[in-house]
Amino acid sequence: MITSASNPQIKNMIQLQKKAKARWQQRVFVVEGPKMVLEAPREWVERVYVSESYLRRLREAVQKEKSAVGEGFGGRENLTVLGELERLGYEIVSDSVLKAVSDTQTPQGILALVRMPEYGLRDLLASHGGQRRTEPVGSRTESFGSQTGSAPSLLVLESIQDPGNLGTMLRTGEGAGISGVIMNKSTVDIFSPKVVRATMGSLYRVPFYIAEDFAQTIGELKRQGVSVYAAHLKGEKSYDKPDYTKGTAFLVGNEGNGLTEEAAKLADMYIRIPMEGQVESLNAAIAATLLMYEAYRQRRG
Repeated sequence: MITSASNPQIKNMIQLQKKAKARWQQRVFVVEGPKMVLEAPREWVERVYVSESYLRRLREAVQKEKSAVGEGFGGRENLTVLGELERLGYEIVSDSVLKAVSDTQTPQGILALVRMPEYGLRDLLASHGGQRRTEPVGSRTESFGSQTGSAPSLLVLESIQDPGNLGTMLRTGEGAGISGVIMNKSTVDIFSPKVVRATMGSLYRVPFYIAEDFAQTIGELKRQGVSVYAAHLKGEKSYDKPDYTKGTAFLVGNEGNGLTEEAAKLADMYIRIPMEGQVESLNAAIAATLLMYEAYRQRRG
């Protein structure tokens, strides 16, 4: 059992939680909580750490479940969790050590070191929503069973800064069956702890691409037959009027400043979300959700 926060493994994980540079150099990130740990593709998981008290509570709950089942009652959730942990393998740490690593005020008692997935732009153009199987760094991704047709449906983000917004966009994007998310380099790190938590597991299933050259990447989308729509206050056409059943990319800008003029000019069309009252703009994640779900609605039809 690890009992000191000065343990080299623990010191490294603290750095991974705090610094994007450390994450990208090692190409690993930290996830917290049973849901995020157990939903991670098993081949991505490098190490699992469980607090002493969490493991004790889990084992006690398993004993109660076994007794209840023996008496004719259902419920084996904790037994399933314990079984998964046994298959993954885990290291026990003291409660104080886990708290030192955790990015939350109330740690959930379990965290894992996970390898970053890696995608190319071609993967996003070839992925069409539905149920995905993803592979770790260096492997290609495959997609199965689209619900939204064969044409790519993409979210393209310029300089999104709020971790909760980015995480929410991935989560709702999965729900809307998008093919993937493209970001410029000044968008908040997708592997920061707050983004990872906000994705609620969608990070494992939604392909993403961080563009070295944002303009060039958007240009490549257009060359591949993808129409680019900019959510913009100057848009003359309501967002629910264009046809999104063909290759589509929605361009969404920074929370405070919107799209830069340079990025907006790359769009094929400006679209707007009608609003009543004195509201000038919507939260970036909400705006992105409306756009993605409109494309999903059209494709379902």
